[in-house]
Amino acid sequence: MPRTILHADLDAFFASVEQLDNPELQGRPVVVGGPPEARGVVAAASYEARRFGVRSAMPMSRALRLCPQAVQVSPRFDRYAEVSRLVMAIFRDVTPLVEPLSLDEAFLDASESAIGGAAHGGPHGLARELKRRVKEETGLTVSIGVGTNKTVAKIASDMGKPDGLVVVAPGQEASFLAPLPVRSLWGVGPRAEEALAEMGIRTIGELARADAAALTARFGVRGQWLHSMANGLDDRPVETEHERKSVGAENTFPRDLSDGPELRQVLSRVAQDVARRLREKGVKARTVVLKLRFSDFRTITRQTSLAEGVDSAHQLTAAAGALLDKAARPGDRFRLLGIHGANLQADGEAQLRLWQG
Repeated sequence: MPRTILHADLDAFFASVEQLDNPELQGRPVVVGGPPEARGVVAAASYEARRFGVRSAMPMSRALRLCPQAVQVSPRFDRYAEVSRLVMAIFRDVTPLVEPLSLDEAFLDASESAIGGAAHGGPHGLARELKRRVKEETGLTVSIGVGTNKTVAKIASDMGKPDGLVVVAPGQEASFLAPLPVRSLWGVGPRAEEALAEMGIRTIGELARADAAALTARFGVRGQWLHSMANGLDDRPVETEHERKSVGAENTFPRDLSDGPELRQVLSRVAQDVARRLREKGVKARTVVLKLRFSDFRTITRQTSLAEGVDSAHQLTAAAGALLDKAARPGDRFRLLGIHGANLQADGEAQLRLWQG
C-alpha cells in the first residue's frame, strides 16, 4: 500500500505571528529581523512585503529600500517556539510520526492513521482537516503537500503557497515532477544546477531520463540519489525526534562569516570531525544534515539522503557543500555551522572486524 506523507509548512511564519499578535499589522508589509543600522537581515517577510521583492536573508537596509512602507519588527523567538509547539501538537493528534524540520515545517506519516486518512475522506480530506484545525486553534495558515514520499510532498507544499493544498496521487509522482526545474530538488544548488545544465539536463524529467551511470560518474553516490528522486522514488522514513540518532559536530565562529573560502574550509574541517566519529562508532550515515545559524541567531537545518551510507570526509563535504550551495544567499552571514550524519547504519566491515575480534 502506498504511503501517505504530508509536508506542512506554515506561511510566512514569523511575520504571520507578528500580524496575529498585533492586529494593526494585519494587511501591512511586515519584515522581521534586526534593524538596518545594526546590519540586520530579514528573518521573515509577510506576503504583503514579498510583493515588493523582499525575501528572507536579505539585508534589512535593502528590504526597506524596496518597500519603504514596511514595518520592521525585531524577532521574538520564544514566542515563535511557543506557537510552533501548539501546531506540532495538532499534527501529533493525527499521527505520532511527526518529523519537525524547523519551527514552521514538518513531515507527517499518516499511512497508518485511519488507513491514510480514510476517516477524513482520504489524504485530501485529512490535509483539509489539518489546515482547518491550525487556522481555528492558532489563527495561522499552513500550506500542505501530500504524496507517497518526502520529495514529492515537500515540492507539492512549495507549489501551493500561501494557504495551499496540493495532493499528488500514487503513480503520478514522476509526471508531477517532470516539468519542474532541477533546482526544485533537495541538494541541487547553483553548482549542481550548472553541472547538470552542462549535461543538457534542466528539468526533473530530463534528469529522470538521464543515464544513471553518467550521473554517478559526475556526482558520485549523490548522482544515484538525484536520479531516484527525479523518478519520484524516495524511501526515506519520517523520523520522530525521539527516534532520530545522529553523529555530528558544530563550529561557532569568533566572528560572522559570509559564504566563501573561509566558510568552506570550516565546512571541510567539521566534515572531517564527523567522518572520524562515524568511523569510531562503526556506522555510516545515509542522511547528511547541515545546520546553519545566521548572524541574527536564526537557525535552519537542511538535509539530504543518499543511496548508500557514507563515512568519509570527502563524501560528507560534498553532500553538506551542496546543501550550503542551496541555502546560502548573497549577503548572508553565519555564526555557526554544523554537520550531522543521521539515518545511521552499521558499517559491514566494522561489524566483521567486531565478530572476528
